[in-house]
This record gives sequence, C-alpha cells and structure tokens, in this order.
Amino acid sequence: MERKSNRRAKESEENHSNFEGSEQDKDYKTSLITLNVGGYLYITQKQTLTKYPDSFLEGVINGKIMCPFDADGHYFIDRDGLLFRHILNFLRNGELLLPEGFRENQLLAHEADFFQLKVLSDAVKSRWEKEQLASRETTFLEITDSHDRSQGLRIFCNAPDFIAKIKSRIVLVSKSRLDGFPEEFSVSSNIIQFKYFIKSENGTRLVLKEDNTFVCTLETLKFEAIMMALKCGFRLLTSLDCSKGSIVHSDALHFIK
Repeated sequence: MERKSNRRAKESEENHSNFEGSEQDKDYKTSLITLNVGGYLYITQKQTLTKYPDSFLEGVINGKIMCPFDADGHYFIDRDGLLFRHILNFLRNGELLLPEGFRENQLLAHEADFFQLKVLSDAVKSRWEKEQLASRETTFLEITDSHDRSQGLRIFCNAPDFIAKIKSRIVLVSKSRLDGFPEEFSVSSNIIQFKYFIKSENGTRLVLKEDNTFVCTLETLKFEAIMMALKCGFRLLTSLDCSKGSIVHSDALHFIK
C-alpha cells in the first residue's frame, strides 16, 4: 500500500509539473506577436510592441485600434516593411541606432509619426538636422611646406569623413617611405606639414630625406585625391584658383556631393 501511495504521489507531482510547463509554454507562445508590415514578417514579444503607451502598435495589440489581418492571421500594417526594422530596434533598445551611411531620415521620420512614437520622431529629426548642418560646413586639408605655407595643396570638401580618408592615405604613404625619419613631416587636425618642398622642372616634390628621396609630387597627390573623390561619389566643383588655367597647376581642389 505504501508503494502504491508513493507512486501515486509521484505521478501527481509529475502531472502537476507538466501542467505548469504546458501553461508556461502557452503563455510564452501567446506573448509572441507576428506582424506583416508591407509584406515583411516580424516576430517579437507583446511587451516590446506595447512599450510606449498610446502608440499605434500598443493600440493595435491591446485592441484599441482596429487592424486588418493577412491570409495567415497576422496583423497587417501597410507601411514600409524595410524601415520597420529600425522602428522595432528602437522599441527593443530604447534609443535610435542606425547603420553607418543611413540616408533615409525623412522617410523614417514619417514612419515614426505614423506609429505615434514621438520620442523616436524627435530623435530622427534631430539627427537629420545635425547631418544637414554638417553638410553645409566645409572641411579642408592643407598639405604644406613647414617653412613656407604658401607652397602646397589645399583640399576642400563638405564631408569630413572624406577629408579624413585622404589624410590617412597621405600619411600612410608618407610613413611607408620615411624609412625611420618621421621627423620629416608633422600632422595636425587639418594640416600635414613636410619639412622640405623642392621645386624642379618636374613639379614640386615632397622631400623626406637629405638624399633627396621623396614621397611623390603634388601633382600626383591631386590626381589621387580626384580619383578617390570620384570613386566615393563626389564631384570636382571647381578649382578654387582658376587663374592658372589647369586643375593640375591649381593650389586647391573643392569637392562636393
């Protein structure tokens, strides 16, 4: 009798445990929501979609806003399915995190307004305004002789990251040819100063050592800067000094996108 009683008690505990487990699985499954946004399916938790009270998604999930269903029974929202990725990431993270080079601020702001997420809308508009301001600011790089700043090349562009790219390229090439003589040039935020500029019939050479070895000519730097700019989608707006009649012989280049 005692064995039968123990067996029944054990079976009762197992059944109760299985019941609790099935109830937990059921609760977990019901907390998962599938959305069809413009043909793209997203699966997330109910608590994520209802994070911001009075938002469109919170209204849909809690039955305050009527929303159609697709053929598979998923909520259907007729909005930009690709951009919804950023809406969902904002709900998950609580902050605006966009990939490098993101250029659809205006569209994302419209999506944020539709989903009634004012915090996201404000964050997108603030980011957009900062980018607009930065695009109007011209950044420059000056490659010059440390003894005579009138000698050299100036590169202007409205994209700071492009100026930084050209700068790093010039510094990389220079260091590779220094052969232990780093004191022959110095680098600051917007200026690269070489110790020696030697003019010759072949152009101005950036001399790095007393034996007259050099990095390259200024003309070479101009051509490389132009090629880098074109590959990055910029265009040569103008030579800022047109009096010399040739881009090759000008003292400055101006790029814009």
